[in-house]
Amino acid sequence: MKNKKILVMTLWASLSIYGYAQETDKAKTVNIAGIEQDIKESTASISVITGEDLTKRSAKNVTNSLYGHGLGLTTLQNSGSYATQEPTLYVRGLQTLSSSTPLTLVDGIERDITLITPEEVESVQVLKDAAAVALYGYKGANGVINIITKRGQYNSREIKFSYDHIINWEARRPDFVDGYTYAQAVNEALANDGVRKPRYHELELEAFKSGEYPYYYPNVNWIDEVFKNTAATNLYNISFRGGGTKFRYYTLLNLITDKGFINNANMNDGYSTQNKYSKANLRTNLDIDLTSTTKMTVNLLGTLAETSKPGDNADLWSMIYTLPATAFPVQTENGLWGGNTTWAGTLNPVAQSQAAAYTKGHNRSLYADMTLKQDLSSVLPGLGATLQLAFDNWAAYVENHSKTYRYGSDNVVWKSGAPFSESQYIAGTESPMNTGSEVSEWKRNFNSMLGLDYQYSSDNHSVYTQLMWNHEYRNRNDANNTWFRENFTSYTHYGYKGRYFADLSMAVSSSNKLAPGHKWAFSPTLGLAWVVSKEKFMEKANFIDFLKLRASAGLINIDNIPEEAYWQEIYTGGSNYFFDSSYGGTMSSYKLSKLAALNSTHEKAYKYNAGIDATLWGGLDITLDGYYQRRSDIWVSTKGKYSAVIGFESPYENGGIVDSWGMELGLNYNKKIGEVTFNVGGNFTLAKNKIVEQFEEPRLYANLETTGKSLSQVMGLEAIGFFKDQEDIDNSLVQTFNVVKPGDIKYRDVNGDKKIDSNDKTAIGYSTAAPEIYYSFHLGAEWKGLGFNAMFQGTGRYSAVLNTQSVYWPLVNDVTISQHYYDNRWTPETPDAKYPRLTTQSNNNNFQTNTLWLEDRSFLKLRNVELYYKLPERWMKRTKFMSNAKIYVRGNDLLCFDHIKIADPESYGVKNPLTRSVIAGLTIGF
Repeated sequence: MKNKKILVMTLWASLSIYGYAQETDKAKTVNIAGIEQDIKESTASISVITGEDLTKRSAKNVTNSLYGHGLGLTTLQNSGSYATQEPTLYVRGLQTLSSSTPLTLVDGIERDITLITPEEVESVQVLKDAAAVALYGYKGANGVINIITKRGQYNSREIKFSYDHIINWEARRPDFVDGYTYAQAVNEALANDGVRKPRYHELELEAFKSGEYPYYYPNVNWIDEVFKNTAATNLYNISFRGGGTKFRYYTLLNLITDKGFINNANMNDGYSTQNKYSKANLRTNLDIDLTSTTKMTVNLLGTLAETSKPGDNADLWSMIYTLPATAFPVQTENGLWGGNTTWAGTLNPVAQSQAAAYTKGHNRSLYADMTLKQDLSSVLPGLGATLQLAFDNWAAYVENHSKTYRYGSDNVVWKSGAPFSESQYIAGTESPMNTGSEVSEWKRNFNSMLGLDYQYSSDNHSVYTQLMWNHEYRNRNDANNTWFRENFTSYTHYGYKGRYFADLSMAVSSSNKLAPGHKWAFSPTLGLAWVVSKEKFMEKANFIDFLKLRASAGLINIDNIPEEAYWQEIYTGGSNYFFDSSYGGTMSSYKLSKLAALNSTHEKAYKYNAGIDATLWGGLDITLDGYYQRRSDIWVSTKGKYSAVIGFESPYENGGIVDSWGMELGLNYNKKIGEVTFNVGGNFTLAKNKIVEQFEEPRLYANLETTGKSLSQVMGLEAIGFFKDQEDIDNSLVQTFNVVKPGDIKYRDVNGDKKIDSNDKTAIGYSTAAPEIYYSFHLGAEWKGLGFNAMFQGTGRYSAVLNTQSVYWPLVNDVTISQHYYDNRWTPETPDAKYPRLTTQSNNNNFQTNTLWLEDRSFLKLRNVELYYKLPERWMKRTKFMSNAKIYVRGNDLLCFDHIKIADPESYGVKNPLTRSVIAGLTIGF
């Protein structure tokens, strides 16, 4: 057709299209619900991350490569073993009282992106505003993360191999006191509690100190006994990419092997108790021109993963955070595993890591989708049709090969100044290894799509319009876990003179999650854009290469529900029916427990966005966005709205309201001077929110209200110091949590009622769930193949509540104590200490959420740094089979600047410490 063109053009680099030394003239597109569009014509707020940048962290999957990438995307690291460690993702922060989790897609289909390796990714596209997410129906309100995988290329052939060897170590492992210090701490705590008799007498203290009787008075460093200092991971990738005149292919085989930190894991014949993880991915993407007007794409991904853990999924770190060095020896003198009546032998982490055998898990998945595109220009010039079918199958299998063991300890008495074993405590049983296995979980998903599109362009006008029907079936573990969604969508893109653009999106959606009569919803969105740099009055502004203003507004509906069948009354067991002559109850009656929800509707998001995209001075890319969103009709409990006098559990009602707003700024500069190419830039995101309505119960005092505050706002008491002595206690306001003693925390009377109780809680700090500020900056340079790049990422306005067992809340329930707490505890000699007095009792006064335990969780991390060398092209030609080669060394999370210091700010609880890594690797192209 004359003047016919497809709306696919050049994607100009901006910070939201993050890259080191990225070429600004490289052709890229944005993809919204399968519709490809030139970003210069787009009215939507979309951030694009190149796949090349995601490989610089040598991560096991794409999610662990996202730190600092993507303007508007918040990626927060979590703890766990190598197999389970996955980050938390937010697009524009917390948005609602329900879930703020974004929709994750692979090639436009909702899928688990943790199965995707960085090497198979062409780009990651983060869709943020209404114009970007409207076509995803009920699922897009929290933002969308779409993984676009690589495809083949016509008339080409390429083979690529890479290998990374990774050395990992756990940074900031907890530091607990030795046995002698623990015994002293317990005696001090008992004295503080008013107990006159110490637990450990002087001879026992000396025994802990001298180490003369290790089987009776042990001093065990449990971390050193259970874990070694380093672990190793290997990543292998080989890909084949190319095609002919009518056929394109991309195939990737990825293999990951990881061996964890368990010490002495090979103590048993025939098996290892090491924490192990291995996964293989096989990706095949095919593009076939069946005819000149019919094109087919096929995407296949198969994954096999295997994990192995000691014992019956033993939580070794939880045991270590519990056991003091004095609890029991690793093994008794006669080889029995340590354990006693105070600390059971099932808490012995060395025994659990060596003598309890292992549990093995298997995950298997298949992603498959096929798309047919038919050019119908013979019917109407510019007309086309699309059919897509997709099926996903995922299953988890567990083999339990764990076993139990015997444990015990000596009952010690002192005679003539020396300890003797009077008797032995023995418990537990020595069992054979289990042989059980089962399917623990499975998921099956089916998607189908049928679309009709039309495109037209002339000298002044361009139009693309599409009608689409989409059906989704999702099932998990069979019964009562089946979801159906259906979407009818319309999208129209109009451009005038290449300067003015408008997008109109409309979605009519249905979900079986919602109540009868309320399953359908209509979501309209309008987006506008003006390419100012193409106006005649901008011709003299030579420093402006590109300038676009854009704005969007729309309504997005959500099918989040509070519980199954929330619209129905709930009945529970009541009294008995009496049938026999003795009035015996043989059958239970039912009574109304919860009232049904009234006026059922669904949660709604009203989204507004304005943005600027610009390229200045031939290399400085700028992206600026401001947004506002109101989430209304959020399902919330009405316990605060109705009195208990109604006699039933209160229903849910869709009356919650949350406002969120913020801004995003991205800068990226690329420049080549002589033979040096360098790149520098940064992302900055501010995401704020406020609860407007949540049916909060009436509060006695305004300081207790969380309505008007931000989501996940920390509420607690304001600490103003410690009680110095009994006189200080007598002259202070009464604190009602429990009887206070010198060294306990003193609180401020926030509400002015002349007493301290839970009514004095108030907003303190910021959210513990997500930071309000998320930023990153990067720099890189290359000269004659020698280069480096570095990525820093940080957070601000982010809080932590330090309530970790043993580290900050020690000794209670016979747990251990950290060296940090012991060195900073209150004593009469250190009245200005950081932490309250030692105690062995559950102290409701000290162990409240309060400003003493509140810490600034903000941090700045060196996320990854790379030094590399690309071998000269002339060397490659001499080999006659290699086209390129690169060798590199990398470091992940090597530096962290923060306020917590003794633990990682992203993971400070009773968990695996976060790891740092050094990588050596190479990439070869053929």
